[in-house]
Amino acid sequence: MTTLHHLVKTYIDKDWAPGAVALVERHGRTETAAVGSLDATGAQPMPPDAIFRLASITKPLVAAAVMTLVEDGTLALDAPVAVWIPELAHPTVVRTPAGPLDDVVPASRQITVQDLLTFRAGYGFPSDFSLPQVKALFEVQRPGADPGALPDPDTWVAELARLPLLYQPGEAWLYHTCSDLQGVLIARATGRPLPEVLAERILEPLGMSDTAFEVPAAKRHRLTTAYRPDGTDGLEAIDTPDGGWSSLPAFPSGGGGLAGTAADWLAFARMLLAGGTTPDGRRVLATESVRRMTTDQLTPAQRARAALFLEGQGWGYGGSVDIAASDPWTVPGRYGWIGGTGTSAHVVPATGTVAILLTQRAMESPTPPALMRDFWRYAAGTS
Repeated sequence: MTTLHHLVKTYIDKDWAPGAVALVERHGRTETAAVGSLDATGAQPMPPDAIFRLASITKPLVAAAVMTLVEDGTLALDAPVAVWIPELAHPTVVRTPAGPLDDVVPASRQITVQDLLTFRAGYGFPSDFSLPQVKALFEVQRPGADPGALPDPDTWVAELARLPLLYQPGEAWLYHTCSDLQGVLIARATGRPLPEVLAERILEPLGMSDTAFEVPAAKRHRLTTAYRPDGTDGLEAIDTPDGGWSSLPAFPSGGGGLAGTAADWLAFARMLLAGGTTPDGRRVLATESVRRMTTDQLTPAQRARAALFLEGQGWGYGGSVDIAASDPWTVPGRYGWIGGTGTSAHVVPATGTVAILLTQRAMESPTPPALMRDFWRYAAGTS
């Protein structure tokens, strides 16, 4: 029978990446595989507590922090975000998605907190990257593995607000930008930096001591080097332990700025499966907040339009929600997401399963790579 270690090692032995950490928890048993090395030199074996750039599996954590502010009355799901982000008080919308940036109409209504959580604010990436508005958004969003690519939050929001929306608020699911706006919303609503609020409300209560927007010097010996394919069947380094995560960035990205470990994300996953509580009974999220986060919020038409990213599944708050058993690993209610640095994290409420895969190889497209799919198949017990 294939073990988790054997599955991951098969890819690492083929130089797909220098190393990886995988974790599967099911039926009360946790299986962890730390394979390969921290970088391409092979000098340091990959430890189970290696720190990876989490990329977009940051999104569920930030959505959870938003929900804590909803719970305490700081925010309201139906409130206009312009209360806290006035730059978005009067958005315009391109008349048609393929139209020019200067052919716009007024937004039919205000953007709400709920719109940000469901990725239906009108800002973000569709399946077609060639649209004029999307090309302009790339100049503002500047996706990539460099946490220093964006200016401070106030400057970034001002740049974003100059762009029209691609769709009317509530009309379409669009990827990524709404999570960064959630991070800005948290900071504006509390009057405190996002890293402080996220640590206080989510990370510290869950004991996620290795997860943050920067990696201090004392921990950098556990931080992996990040790579991407170089176009010639090899890899090139895009960030090192003393690189982008060695200091707090000007823009702590709610969409993908955290670094952390598999064990830390497991603590978050266990909290979700327990309906918002920690093993010692401390409540981090209300049960209703967890239910909203892990319930599909999209219409069939919105799911279909987002097929490049969602592959037919749905979206809750901060992560995808499976609605159909279209693959061996998809289970209705399965919640989680993937990250562009080669990360994946999901929970399956129906079975109590947690599946976390952290690799050093950046994804080349929104389509998950073969290792990720094989890992999901293994976690589902179908390999």
